[in-house]
Order: sequence, then structure tokens, then C-alpha cells
Amino acid sequence: MENKTFKEAIKSYLDERARTDELFAKSYAKENKNLDECCSYIMGEAQKRGNAVCISDNEVFGMAVHYYDEDDIKVNKLPAGTRTVTSISPKAVKLTEEDKQRAREEAIKRLTEEQYVWLKKKPSRGKKEATEVQQMSLF
Repeated sequence: MENKTFKEAIKSYLDERARTDELFAKSYAKENKNLDECCSYIMGEAQKRGNAVCISDNEVFGMAVHYYDEDDIKVNKLPAGTRTVTSISPKAVKLTEEDKQRAREEAIKRLTEEQYVWLKKKPSRGKKEATEVQQMSLF
């Protein structure tokens, strides 16, 4: 939980949400809730999904809002020595057109390779139909 970028991103989102949503502002002001416990809740929920988890920013922010909205929420503490790596940041990443084109080409290449492997594994209908046509029926 020492990753300040993660906490700062969560706090920034929640502060902005409280400024624009009066109903959430009341939940956000609850005395029995705090940012450290909110982050622990999010990490605990992520841990329930497995050892290596990828969660979208929107889902993480949704968990943060859920933590403040619910009064009887259970926070799962992470075991001592658990390492967490987050890539969430308060600022959106801007990709250049070159980066977008490169990512698109890599995605198309991966898809092509996956489809090729899938087609090699899939039995051909033509062979099956040819086999059926060549066999004589006794009935």
C-alpha cells in the first residue's frame, strides 16, 4: 500500500466525485471511512480474483465508491509481505499516432497467429464430407 500514485489517483477521483455528486459527498464524509482502508478494500477484492489480476480503472474507482457507500463492508487485509503493483495514475496517457499504429499492427499480428493456430486444430469439414461421400451404404 506504499504506492502513493495509487492512493493519490483514488483520492483525486473521490474528491472530484464528491464535488460533483452531492449524494456521494455525504458518503465520502463518513467518519468511519478512510482512504487507507479504502485502498485495502480494493486490494483485497483484487486478491480474491487471483495472484495476477488486471482490473480497469473504472472498476477500481467503482470499488472505491462502493467502499464509501456501504456501511457494513468487509475489508480483507492483505497478508504481510504481499506485493502489489499498480499502474493507475490520475492523468490519462496520451498515445502518439505512431504508438497507436504500432499497437494496432501488433494486435492484428497476434489475432492472425491465434486464428492460424485455431484453424490448424479444427478438423476440416471438407475431409469429413469427402470421406462420407466415398463410403458406400449397404442400406
